[in-house]
Amino acid sequence: MATADFYDRMRQQGARLGRYAGIPVSVKDLFDIAGDTTLAGSTALKGAPAADQDATAVARLKAAGFIVIGRTNMTEFAFSGLGINPHYGTPLNPWDRATGRIPGGSSSGAAVSITDAMAYGALGTDTGGSCRIPAALCGIVGFKPTASRVPLTGAYPLSASLDSIGPLANSVACCAELDAILAAQPSVELPAPGANLTVNDLRLAVLTNNVTDDLDKAVAAGFERALRALKDAGARLTEVSLPELSELPEINRNGGLSAAESYAHHRARLATDGSRYDPRVSMRILRGSKQDAADYIELRDIRTNFMERVAKRIRKFDAVLMPTTPITAPALSELASDEAYVRINALVLRNPSIVNFIDGCAVSIPCHESGTSPVGLSLFGLRNTDRQVLSAAAAVEATVATGA
Repeated sequence: MATADFYDRMRQQGARLGRYAGIPVSVKDLFDIAGDTTLAGSTALKGAPAADQDATAVARLKAAGFIVIGRTNMTEFAFSGLGINPHYGTPLNPWDRATGRIPGGSSSGAAVSITDAMAYGALGTDTGGSCRIPAALCGIVGFKPTASRVPLTGAYPLSASLDSIGPLANSVACCAELDAILAAQPSVELPAPGANLTVNDLRLAVLTNNVTDDLDKAVAAGFERALRALKDAGARLTEVSLPELSELPEINRNGGLSAAESYAHHRARLATDGSRYDPRVSMRILRGSKQDAADYIELRDIRTNFMERVAKRIRKFDAVLMPTTPITAPALSELASDEAYVRINALVLRNPSIVNFIDGCAVSIPCHESGTSPVGLSLFGLRNTDRQVLSAAAAVEATVATGA
């Protein structure tokens, strides 16, 4: 409030402030904020030294004039796509709160801070879908940039190979503005849909294999609604199959890169203080213990080859379309058993984690009919096509929002 009052006084005195001065943003609890201890949604880090400086992403937001209104809750150590936190409680999805539905994770509180108008932008991270899953389940927009686009300095790590820092907000345009600040790039106004950009200017692929398996009725209806609106608007849609996707279960059979790299980070603390971890999180981290150095090196080589093969199939498109998650937000009560937790967590991560594995970029936009359960439509592309994907998403967002 003191910062907001300062900006107000400066404006009253005729000062020329930046366009973002005074806008509240929230920050996921794995980013360092000077003077605070970063807990990363865990109790295991209580008592750790406070950060002596802001994370790079936080510093860039502050320098642009945004006000950090608070930290947001998250899955412990960001290691789940569901958003459940047994230590600090689980933020409930704004859609059907009476039932008590999950918000999606791991940037759970980030999404809720937007839906409940606590903030206009939220800073999140995305290792396998952690910006896009809560955006999809809560009915807002989430963006996962190319991983190297935003420095990870001062962000508590999950997987050095897969971690990326991105925004959640109410629109593609807002996410694009935040992304430019986080990437320390000039703000680039997106082409205006309907004026100098229409969907029939775009080459859009529709991914048809694996990502459309086991869709629940609401997601299938939302996805079909979006495709129909795009076709009616004159979009050029091409169905595309990526047979490489069938290799992913075997590639990740021992937890993949995220398990290997998180285990390397956590193994000493797990050995001495493992009882303070959420067992459902430590169980996933410990899968990394099944991999040795040779396994890890091989996995990185496999990933490089996988990326090259996928790139050949999709590089000619402006973006590839798929459902962000195969299901809408389940109730917390449906996740009471460990079996259900593991199964549903794997399901919500299945689609968005593809983009992290290929080191791509992606945005999730709402595609459901008003008044129904939120459903996310993802547009993704190869690494360093961020502005291209955001521009495509802005045109698609406008079309889907007005589509029948």
